[in-house]
Amino acid sequence: MRLLLPEANTMAEEGFLANDAPKAAAVGPVGHQLIPIMNRLQDVFAQLGSSFSINLPQVAVVGSQSSGKSSVLEALVGRDFLPRGTDICTRRPLVLQLVRLESSSDSSYEGNGEWGEFLHLPGKRFYDFSDIRREIQEETEREAGMRKAISDKKIHLKIFSPNVLNIALVDLPGITKVPVGDQPSDIEARIRTMIMSYIKHETCIILAVSPANTDLANSDALQIARIADPDGSRTIGVITKLDIMDRGTDAHNFLLDNVIPLRLGYVGVVNRSQEDINVNRSIRDALVFEEAFFRKHPAYHGLSHCCGIPQLAKKLNRILEQHIMAVLPTLKSHINAQLVAVAKEHATYGEFVESKDGQGVKILNILAKFCEVCSSIVDGKNELSTDELSGGARIHYILQSIFVKCLEEVDPCDDITDEDIRLAIRNASGPRAALFVPEAPFEVLVRRQISRLLDPSLQCAKFIYNELIKMSHRCLTSELHCYPVLRKHMDEEITSFLREGLQPAETMISHIIGMEMDYINTSHPNFIGGSKAVEYAQQQVKSSRLVPPLPKLKDTADSDKFQGVEKVSKSRGIFTRSIANGAVSDHLQGTRPVADSEIPGSSGSTSGSIWGISSFFGASEDCAPAKESVINKSYDTPLQTWDHSFSMIRLREPPLTLKPSENPTEQEALEIAITKLLLKSYFDIVRKNVEDSVPKAIMHFLVNHTKRELHNVLIRNLYRENMFDEMLKEPDGIAAERKRLCEKLKVLQQASKVLEELPFEAETAKGYTADSNPIDLPRAH
Repeated sequence: MRLLLPEANTMAEEGFLANDAPKAAAVGPVGHQLIPIMNRLQDVFAQLGSSFSINLPQVAVVGSQSSGKSSVLEALVGRDFLPRGTDICTRRPLVLQLVRLESSSDSSYEGNGEWGEFLHLPGKRFYDFSDIRREIQEETEREAGMRKAISDKKIHLKIFSPNVLNIALVDLPGITKVPVGDQPSDIEARIRTMIMSYIKHETCIILAVSPANTDLANSDALQIARIADPDGSRTIGVITKLDIMDRGTDAHNFLLDNVIPLRLGYVGVVNRSQEDINVNRSIRDALVFEEAFFRKHPAYHGLSHCCGIPQLAKKLNRILEQHIMAVLPTLKSHINAQLVAVAKEHATYGEFVESKDGQGVKILNILAKFCEVCSSIVDGKNELSTDELSGGARIHYILQSIFVKCLEEVDPCDDITDEDIRLAIRNASGPRAALFVPEAPFEVLVRRQISRLLDPSLQCAKFIYNELIKMSHRCLTSELHCYPVLRKHMDEEITSFLREGLQPAETMISHIIGMEMDYINTSHPNFIGGSKAVEYAQQQVKSSRLVPPLPKLKDTADSDKFQGVEKVSKSRGIFTRSIANGAVSDHLQGTRPVADSEIPGSSGSTSGSIWGISSFFGASEDCAPAKESVINKSYDTPLQTWDHSFSMIRLREPPLTLKPSENPTEQEALEIAITKLLLKSYFDIVRKNVEDSVPKAIMHFLVNHTKRELHNVLIRNLYRENMFDEMLKEPDGIAAERKRLCEKLKVLQQASKVLEELPFEAETAKGYTADSNPIDLPRAH
């Protein structure tokens, strides 16, 4: 294409310079450097293929099949290089970058003129444009087949020429209605989807190509452009084939934007006909014919600013420059954000090392970093979560909110009934009635309650152990996923190490509970003491005492007899076998010492340990004369004088499990109350000691021990040269992923470097005023 030939473009140049000189000046100083940089960014990102893309500012050419898209592109280049025909020719997106050469500065220009380069053939130049057409066809068939199928994989072509303006365009397949060859039945929907994937982005300028010999209201290009760009702020209308419109009709109103308004307006062009192509009519001759057509046609007189291929090229160039400046700040921020994210992801894979020294250094670094992260998690110095408790905060919650709170809720008497205490007191008294509250029941019961603290204390240590295991699994998850064997060995060593630390912690907890059980320190200053316990117990008993009414007996004699019998049964508690063969059994004779022991002042009444509590519950009020009369009579009366019927009285056998059946007396109720008060008082002392000592034991033997010694243990057990290869073995796919991320990182670094070359004015561009934006380009957001 010879866009700047004097004989072909005199009118166009004059019209452009007369009407648009201020516009060009508005964007010239900066804009001339923007499009080449965008072209370089296109090349940089094209190296990654479809796996990664950034929506760079570009011009997408859309239109129906045979609408003249290829003719427009060839006219912009000035050469025949695109596949042509009556059916679908563009079956893959073609990214076309036009690069203007300056003959005075480009050493390649002399003798070579212009050439093309494909991205998939780096370093190879095509000086014959028919070879470019052939390569496009072959590359299309390699990917999409030979029977008219389509593919969304792009072809990148760059054309260098002194006769073009810097523009980047994407030629998309034409919209077709009827499938042919291997095309699927939904070919139209697939092509529309492919086109929409390009033009939906705000960074894309839409070049909607429509033939003038059809009704523009039914234009497929304008229809799909309106879907992607409802307000028409980034759509340029191109009306082709103006020279073959019906006689008496013209596109004057369309070019003036009076029919279907577009903010960027329309440009009318004249294409080469199929006959011109068949007879090899040159682009130069076609441009001369186009210029003459617009100059002579009365309908287009005065519309030189929107007629002809040269005006389309300059308008595209100017609009694209302004569009790039508008989106440049956002584009740069996006690329920098991508660069940071990819660099962070690539760092998790690390660098592959083969030497033993390098492998050893890598393992040492991993182990050191792992232990550092574990310690920081426990100390709360790692990344702080705002969603839940983590790390050391969970350990504190377990020790204080679970363990301590659980112990605070324990009632030392919740599993001991008054009957249990009563039985313990009676059993401690032996064969005598207790004058004071014995010490033995208290010690037995309090040891029993202290032993209940052992299980929750051991459970607390186990909870902390599990938390440390979980923390170790969360450390360096992203870094160690590349080395599953090393991760496995580390988990095994950490589990073994923590288990070894758990054993002394559990032993210490057992010692703490054992010490509390072995020595009941009733001299503790916080212990309630005997006198206070008696005072409080008396108040409790008095407040809860209920005196039942005595039964009324009809006969006084019967009443005395009943009371006498009851006193005898209670005071003596005789359990004897029956009298057989007129002789008294040995058991009956043995009841005498028991009866004597119940008499006040008896020598055996004060035996057993006591707490120095004053004797306020003595023996029964009287020893019942009825008792002695009955016993004395049994000893004084000769056995031979007893009636035979009396000798047949039998006592029932005592049961295997013997419990007192009568209700507790006032004295026993007081004893029970005193014992419970003493039990609660001493248990509170022990509970405070356990709440303080057990967390200290866990932190010392388990948590802090892990922070101090884990690094040394891992190095001692894992830093072995003969295991380096095994531990640093990567699973399938990791190496490929590292390579992909490395390439991605290099591309983004190149892109960031390219953007740094932009002039300061472009980098700080914020938008355009009404005077400097004459073509109504949308302002940058």
